[in-house]
Amino acid sequence: MERNLSNIKERILHYTDFKKISKTKFFENIGITYGNFKGKQKYTTLNSDVLDIILAKYSDINPEWLLTGKGSMLKETTETKAEPSEKGVPLLPYEAFAGMGDTSVHGVDFRTIEERYVVPLFDGIQIDFMLSVRGSSMYPKYNSGDVVACRLVTDLLFIQWNKVYVIDTKSQGIVMKRLKKSEAQDHVICKSDNASYDPFELPKSEIRNIALVVGVIRLE
Repeated sequence: MERNLSNIKERILHYTDFKKISKTKFFENIGITYGNFKGKQKYTTLNSDVLDIILAKYSDINPEWLLTGKGSMLKETTETKAEPSEKGVPLLPYEAFAGMGDTSVHGVDFRTIEERYVVPLFDGIQIDFMLSVRGSSMYPKYNSGDVVACRLVTDLLFIQWNKVYVIDTKSQGIVMKRLKKSEAQDHVICKSDNASYDPFELPKSEIRNIALVVGVIRLE
């Protein structure tokens, strides 16, 4: 039976004990030393970048359990390793419109798979799907024609501010924006990297699916 752990740091140590992972090796993998980890105040949590690395490198951890202590420590057993016929990252048949979106796109199903690709550069990173970019609102970081690798976010509570997300909205279709915290309750600010595009407020209730952009493939 899992213990009722009181904070994220204790849950991390519980995971390493359960998996019989060397603590020195674990913390080397996430970019900090075990000594620094132990030396911090007991109930001080780690920053979001470190947590993101942990979830990427140890993809069997249930994010909700790590962040809140709720649910099982490990993801459900239904999330099994892909069979040989399903190896690779799925490229979905929907484009990430890096502009104001396309209102003709409705009810996007992120589980739809058109093709799969093995990308050695993405080994060790949790990626749920890839999408093509269209438009110039996220230029110069992302160009039209780039392919972005994305990780689904299951709860808006886990949004990392100032990061780039692909968002499936009810009214504007799929948009790709940098998200910032809004002063308005239950809203987010969608900001383009291209200064020619004005930022806008988006109600969280408008968001059907959301995914963090964790990588990009670009052809010259």
